Amino acid sequence: MLKKTMLAATLVAAAFATAATAFAADADNETRWEQTHPRRDQVNDRLENQNRRIRQEVREGELTRKQAAALHAQDRAIRREERAMASRHNGHITLAEQAKLNRQENRVSREIGK
Repeated sequence: MLKKTMLAATLVAAAFATAATAFAADADNETRWEQTHPRRDQVNDRLENQNRRIRQEVREGELTRKQAAALHAQDRAIRREERAMASRHNGHITLAEQAKLNRQENRVSREIGK
């Protein structure tokens, strides 16, 4: 009986260790991408934040669904442009491209808060 309990405890510990290792590997990959693509990460973080703001404004009745759809379309266009820029530079964007995308995001951001 003691051997079965020890074996079960060992198997449970091994399962937790495997799961923790897999989770850490996923976190490392994301962190690595963020570290190697900081400009793209910043642009994409802003787009995600604006998406949350648009949804919140719709919930609060500050934006209509039609207005939200137009804002989402603008954000999608910015994301497509960001990807196109990155495809020209081995997955990266230049400082000037980041600034251009941020100016576009600023225009959309001002429309969200109206």
